[in-house]
Amino acid sequence: MLIHRNIHTLWLLLLLHVSGSALKFNLFKRTSDAQEGDVRLFGSQSASEGRVEIYHDGKWGTVCDDGWDMAEAQVVCRQLHFPGAKSVVVGKEYGQASGPIWLDDITCKGTENHLTTCDFKGWGVTDCTHKEDVGVICDSGTNVTINNSTHSLDHSISLSGDLGQIFDSGDGCDFQITVQSTTGNKQEDGTSEMLGTTICAHKMILSQFPLFNTSKGMTSVTVNVDQSCQPHFTSFIRYLYTHKIDVTFSSVQCIHSMASKFGVKQLMEDTGRLFTKILPEDTSFHTQLSLHKYAVETGDLVLQENCIQYLAWNYQNLTRSPAWPHLPVEVIGALLARSDLVVPNEYFLLQTVESWILEKDNSTSLETQADLLSHIRFPMIPAETLYELESNSSLYSTHKNMYRENMLKALQFNVLLFNNLQTNPNFNKEDDDYQPRIYTSDPWSTTVERPKDTEPVRTHYPSSYNRRRQHGYGYGYDYGYIYPTASPYSQAATKSFSTPVHNSMIFKDKKIRWEANVFKNKRECSNKGLTCESFPVARLAPQNHLSQNNILFRNRLLMMCQGKYICQVQDFKVNLAHIAVNSTQVLAYPCPDDQYTYRFVVRPAYV
Repeated sequence: MLIHRNIHTLWLLLLLHVSGSALKFNLFKRTSDAQEGDVRLFGSQSASEGRVEIYHDGKWGTVCDDGWDMAEAQVVCRQLHFPGAKSVVVGKEYGQASGPIWLDDITCKGTENHLTTCDFKGWGVTDCTHKEDVGVICDSGTNVTINNSTHSLDHSISLSGDLGQIFDSGDGCDFQITVQSTTGNKQEDGTSEMLGTTICAHKMILSQFPLFNTSKGMTSVTVNVDQSCQPHFTSFIRYLYTHKIDVTFSSVQCIHSMASKFGVKQLMEDTGRLFTKILPEDTSFHTQLSLHKYAVETGDLVLQENCIQYLAWNYQNLTRSPAWPHLPVEVIGALLARSDLVVPNEYFLLQTVESWILEKDNSTSLETQADLLSHIRFPMIPAETLYELESNSSLYSTHKNMYRENMLKALQFNVLLFNNLQTNPNFNKEDDDYQPRIYTSDPWSTTVERPKDTEPVRTHYPSSYNRRRQHGYGYGYDYGYIYPTASPYSQAATKSFSTPVHNSMIFKDKKIRWEANVFKNKRECSNKGLTCESFPVARLAPQNHLSQNNILFRNRLLMMCQGKYICQVQDFKVNLAHIAVNSTQVLAYPCPDDQYTYRFVVRPAYV
């Protein structure tokens, strides 16, 4: 009865009509309008594939496939900031093309940066039809692919199903939402050409979201969205009724932007998390930086952190990417502040920051340069490298006083006993400068390949073995198969290595031995006298006694996916790290087929 009464009350509220004027605002603010000669790929769910379109005289138009080959495709993909082109697409439909055919019989060398610098007959000079529009597939920089699978987000409440039926039927709707998009073309009077549709909704539902301004007597609203997002707006409005929505990777940014604009926080956060699955897709790192910028604009702190974390874990790849010279100063500052930054060593980090500053060609102020360099943890740089820094550093002469001050601080840390340093008023052991990042160069890390599952080896035994299991010294028998059991025959991946007790110079010759293991089953774990809760599990354990009580090891396990990117960083607790895999836990970033390489990193710190 209560449910029926609620529905009846809801219908009464929905049937109330309030007159008023109309409101208009933009949902998506375009960062910039199309410029003469811009290109885009259109008509595909993939950002790296589609029909080639070029902007001229205020309109988007297509390109005829006559004479088109990989040289022209390379130019288009380069202009769109992809590493290169994979193939030319001829005869494939990417939806109904509109507008003129701007280019025909175009000839490129393949080295041009813009399609308009290639030779062609003239704008609009063609004998082609739209059936001959050319498409390209650009190289996104990786073989890792994410399919366009559907993710169902359910934040439903008790009346969600009934509210969905009300929306679908349109009964009693009293608020018109006009959704319109610009085609990018200009009309004869110079105004933008628009396409639109209308949704009839209910004020009672929309009143929860202030941007609709339903409480001010409005009866309609016009919302401008990007053309690619217009098909998803109805699903978004329906979510406001039902709190349920299906999201794909081709729709996620549209849904996220709508949720951000209208203040639907839970939907924004959940769709934002889906972005992490596409971060490894782009080895050029343009996508990651664009997503971070977008996260800042929309105020999504979770997405901001996911982007910065991925950049921090894959910093070395970032410095080799086309995006590196264009890295915003705010992003590099955020990376330098992190202790989970993965780098070969601190000197490598200093060199990359110096190179980034120099590539800016004096466009970065001296104050900003000094601020970035102040984040370098000079005490973590080896003493012998510090000694040569004056002659090797590109910016030493520009920031001489700052370098000298930090080098003195670092040399004191390297050569003075810890107890002596504690009496120095300038020494604060909690200072980030004295804490390690995640250093992967020798001798601080070692790599262990993912162990393959042990295959049982068929053998023949008397029939008395075939219906029972009997454990011998080194083997277990089970139905005609032989399994390794004892430690001499363990298949656990194992590697031993040594590191100094600490990276400061006074501990250079004092070594500690480590054993790194990856166990994939209970037998391998129990052979080391351990009880493991899940598999696989990693172990990094010291093999000799450490007498230095004021040093604590905060070791890390890095999981490298397909040898290409770091997808997970985990702590060791009591020398063990239970490894997250796609099938059991949610990885920070996806890794197809769980193809991991494990890197064990030793991180000693003064406490």
